[in-house]
Amino acid sequence: MSPKERSFLTRVRQVLPELHPAERRLGDFLCDFPGEVASYSAQELAALAHVSKATVSRFIQRLGYENYEEARRHARADKQTGSRLFLATSADTAGEQSVTAHVAQGVANIEATFLAISETQINAASAALLKARKVWVIGFRASHSFATYLQWQLTQVIENISAIPGGGQTLGEHLVSFTPDDVVIVFGLRRRIALMDALINQVEKSGARLLYITDEGVPFLSQAEWHFRCQTLAPGPLFNHVSVMALCHLLTTRCIETAGISGRNRLRGIEALNDALEEL
Repeated sequence: MSPKERSFLTRVRQVLPELHPAERRLGDFLCDFPGEVASYSAQELAALAHVSKATVSRFIQRLGYENYEEARRHARADKQTGSRLFLATSADTAGEQSVTAHVAQGVANIEATFLAISETQINAASAALLKARKVWVIGFRASHSFATYLQWQLTQVIENISAIPGGGQTLGEHLVSFTPDDVVIVFGLRRRIALMDALINQVEKSGARLLYITDEGVPFLSQAEWHFRCQTLAPGPLFNHVSVMALCHLLTTRCIETAGISGRNRLRGIEALNDALEEL
């Protein structure tokens, strides 16, 4: 991998063993808070890391950048990948974020998310899920948990639904079965895997209808019949996913409501079997 292909953080980590004490202090600081380069000037960064501006200049050159502005642009580009390290700031270490701040941000995330999603879109997506020959739910990394959660919830009302891939499985054995009568739900929350674009293209080739659920940082996807973007801002270093859970809840509830008598009959049947088998 050429120097220009390495991430900003990779460059920092690779030079750490050969640094002098002041530069090492700056390097350790940036390993914890790489996003500070994207946010501050060289003088401001020097003050935050308790080093001189000259130390910052030497360090940036050691990383292979022509100047500080080039390093800032690279760090800003890396920040868009969604790495949690780029969300943390040195100010966060001063104390804990209040419970009130976390709750307020969660509420704001839900409100912002559903301002951009219409009742018509929810109704149309729910109707399509109920009519599909089969529903496929896909998610990787953090998105995997939401994919399996939504699949489990929708199982209450949709019989033919699968979350893929399972443990130890690859995608090819599933993708070959996609048809135009199917609906594919893809969770693409940060950080997205490298093959996401190829996966989306394969769904498009199959003719299946695509419901794409992402964070707010993803541009609207023209190939998706529905693209729901969930706001995930947070006071701390982790993404806040309350809006994603709220969307899963709404989709499942609307499917149960739309299914009417058949949906209620399935729910009653599930509960009757749970009682008979004494599983719960």
